[in-house]
Amino acid sequence: MTFEELQRRLAEVPARHKEISVIASLDDEPALPSARLLDIALRAASAAREIALSVYDGRPSSEPHWFDTWPGAHYRLLAALVRTLKPMRVVEIGTFTGMGTLALAQELPAGGSVTTFDLHSWHGFEQTWLAPGDFEQGRVRQVLHDISAPGGIEAHRALFEAADLVFVDGPKDGHTEARMLDNLATLSLPAHALVVFDDIRVMNMVATWRRIARPKLDLTSFGHWSGTGLIDWNA
Repeated sequence: MTFEELQRRLAEVPARHKEISVIASLDDEPALPSARLLDIALRAASAAREIALSVYDGRPSSEPHWFDTWPGAHYRLLAALVRTLKPMRVVEIGTFTGMGTLALAQELPAGGSVTTFDLHSWHGFEQTWLAPGDFEQGRVRQVLHDISAPGGIEAHRALFEAADLVFVDGPKDGHTEARMLDNLATLSLPAHALVVFDDIRVMNMVATWRRIARPKLDLTSFGHWSGTGLIDWNA
């Protein structure tokens, strides 16, 4: 069954039965992983086995410790990708409680930084893992801005065009991530830029992920149970 056929059949499924698995052959997939993606995936998955996320130690958040779960949650994989790639500039879209932000920040090389975007300030979330001290040295910075809005990425063009790693963790509402992709496509990301997408197996994200025509790799088994995808943006 092609992906288009699958979408047509899903449209006929009653709403009460929408929580179903998605099984689709890759024979009509528009993009396959590059050799570089396969290499990054193997190295990062291996590193994730050994990484201890000490960055969360002593933090008072009441949110469940999802970072303790691997495979199944992506926090050790995020840290492993940073350890593997050694990015100097990391951009995260979607701060929320900051659990992902901290995983990305833990393995930054000296002089590296994480800029995280959200519509709401980090201290507005009751279960935040972040603290004022995380922002004091400039390694972590939050910007309140809608990257998905038409032209919304333009004000931060220089930042994105210097980014080595971009992590997209948006609302999964069926259209925001697609708009983010459109905005990213207007930029000249570095030749080596890696884009990581969360939740690519959530129903609202399946079509968005499937339509990406750049070299990509579904790394869910080593990341988030709801889907982790890597994109070799300029390959």
